[in-house]
Amino acid sequence: MGKAQKLLKQMANNPFDWQVEQVETVAVAFDLTIHRPGGSHHVVRNAAGRKISIPAHRPIKPIYIKALVRLIATGKGDDE
Repeated sequence: MGKAQKLLKQMANNPFDWQVEQVETVAVAFDLTIHRPGGSHHVVRNAAGRKISIPAHRPIKPIYIKALVRLIATGKGDDE
């Protein structure tokens, strides 16, 4: 099991106290694109175009980590 897979499993089990850098590691490993439009959020998008918006504040709130795990597991974004 790779580093990103371990991080994703840990995120699913405990969605508290994660950093943007860890989210980026997981996103890149699972072929998600990260767009930083210059504001206070990062937009993470899968190949199908589904997306989630994650605030760049630290620590990231659990609801956003759960959304990232859901995006990777099911392909469902914020709009679903």
